[in-house]
Amino acid sequence: MQLHEGDIGGFLKGRGRALPEQPIDIVYGGPPCQGFSQIGPRDLSDPRNALYKEFVRICRTVKARAFVMENVPNMVAMKNGHFKSKILSAFAAAGYRRTAILPVLASDFGVPQDRRRVFIFGLRDDQKFEGDIAEAAAALLNGQKASAVVTVREALSDLPQKVSADDGPLPYPRKPRNGYSAYQKLMRLDCDQPLLSAQQKRRRLETDELFNHHTKGIQERRKAILAALKPGARGDSLPKELWNGTRGHKWRRLDPDKPSYTILAQMHRDLSEWIHPSYDRWITVREAARLQSFHDGFIFHGSEWQQLKQVGNAVPPLLGLAVARVAEGLLATSRAPASG
Repeated sequence: MQLHEGDIGGFLKGRGRALPEQPIDIVYGGPPCQGFSQIGPRDLSDPRNALYKEFVRICRTVKARAFVMENVPNMVAMKNGHFKSKILSAFAAAGYRRTAILPVLASDFGVPQDRRRVFIFGLRDDQKFEGDIAEAAAALLNGQKASAVVTVREALSDLPQKVSADDGPLPYPRKPRNGYSAYQKLMRLDCDQPLLSAQQKRRRLETDELFNHHTKGIQERRKAILAALKPGARGDSLPKELWNGTRGHKWRRLDPDKPSYTILAQMHRDLSEWIHPSYDRWITVREAARLQSFHDGFIFHGSEWQQLKQVGNAVPPLLGLAVARVAEGLLATSRAPASG
């Protein structure tokens, strides 16, 4: 499988011209969301806001039977739905008039994180489909929900307090005295699970080691702030001598008994909103990955800031699995027109 890294517009003008002009089942993607995001400055003229057009072009070129597009909730709400209307109109013009927009909360699907996103599902117009696609997609998605939420404690408590000093791997953590949580069994390399066997999780590893368990250093002034923050507390709970009264959300310690708040790509700049629930340090790349539902066999490469950005930008794998099953269900109940 070939991997292209770079601007999608440049790819479509170059190697992308050779995309197969034959039907494929599905195109799945997520145009960059920074122009829509409520995190950081929003810019209606941000050129990234138009990258959905490249996504539509790919769907049209490869004649995909269906598509799934992911983005932040603000994409459909921004400017009173202006961008939502433009996106749906572009898909309709490309032959995908039947669409469904579903908001999701990652913690509903076994991810230990309250991450909100929207997914747009679409079927090609000539696919025979009985009923309403929005109702069908919503019913399929509801059937993928987990029976209970996963907390930060259930996700992280088996990982060691000690972090890697040189960003290298650490010995793999032993079984805790009180055993593993169900989520930890899914994440750990040494546990077989129906969804993933230990062999599947280890397939790219030569030995069982804990990778990416490193984090940013902490200045002395910040150590006092971390020590004063209780689990689940924010900066505005700190005494005046420690907090200057601005950006109350800047300092946040994770609550061990709740899912995490959203893991973001901006972690690569500042981890002060992601303080470990029990230890006076920031979370590590591995802990952020656990909160995104990446099992321990996923290894992140590049510099530390690149690794944090990779983790924060990703769709949580368990959420991606639920969405993929919805798409599979829609395709299973639709039929392509008879040829000839």
